[in-house]
Amino acid sequence: MSDKQPSEWQKSIAGEWHGFPSVFAPDGTHVGVNKVKRASVFEDGRTTYWMKTDFDAVGQLANRFECGEFEFGVIDSDQDRIYTGPDFVGSGRPFGPLVDSKYFSPGWNTDLRTINHVIAERGVQVYSSQLFEADTLVAVFNGLYVQTHDHDSNPDTQKYVAEFLENEKKIGKKPFVLPQKHAGTWTGTMDVYNAQQEKVGVNQVSITYTPITLLRARMDVSIEGVINRKFSYERSRYENHHQYHGPDVFGNGIAYGRYLYSTQHFYGEASKFWSRDVLLDENNTLCSMWQFYDSQQEKYTTFGVLDWQAGDKVLNAQYV
Repeated sequence: MSDKQPSEWQKSIAGEWHGFPSVFAPDGTHVGVNKVKRASVFEDGRTTYWMKTDFDAVGQLANRFECGEFEFGVIDSDQDRIYTGPDFVGSGRPFGPLVDSKYFSPGWNTDLRTINHVIAERGVQVYSSQLFEADTLVAVFNGLYVQTHDHDSNPDTQKYVAEFLENEKKIGKKPFVLPQKHAGTWTGTMDVYNAQQEKVGVNQVSITYTPITLLRARMDVSIEGVINRKFSYERSRYENHHQYHGPDVFGNGIAYGRYLYSTQHFYGEASKFWSRDVLLDENNTLCSMWQFYDSQQEKYTTFGVLDWQAGDKVLNAQYV
């Protein structure tokens, strides 16, 4: 028997996770779903990750990603989780309740960036994978997972999971569209970790949102805490393509269902931030991960939930 203990991340994900992530082509077209049950199991000092899938998609991606079952070894620690194959080879970086992983799938011939964020108070894991050949995106998977410890034996848990999965299947392709006619504010607390994966505090975040047209809006962002910044920009959307027009940040993004990936550059500085923003529910709640860079070097990884408070309706019926 080994005296090795599981990492804090491993402890937080004990049990089984159930999800129905959506599958997207590189242009953002929804092409299918993948019913998944998975677990990371620590036993006798060793960690094994298994995953059972039921892939249901159309076109080229259906042939490429049909797989069935996975099982691979993990060298577990709070600094790095190293995946030792055969299904995945690479590693993940834990930041408390979030792991940012980069690894290779020999069976799919894709390099993956996978982000898993456990929101304990909501009982869900916010998952996404971007899949690449070299630097070329070939697919995106994303969706929410729910955690169980007695799924095989408890009918109530089975019913809960079945209902959760059915809802995920329906809303997974819902587009990332912010309120079109109402102003409002997102507020919340985001955990802050440095590049050494140490928690260094929190940020209080406020985003004041004001629609200009049905496809354009002004954003006034205030961050206070470890990072102290105020910046504003105008954003626009065409289909699932998003653009940020300054004056303080410039950049763009593309949405895959409820998930929006963006890069924004601060004007006149060697600073930028990469983001993954997820619309969690019908209340426009955002689950956000923002990674800040100075001189092209990662400085802070921040993440949290931002709650929406609707304000006035600013685009009203027009009359001649």
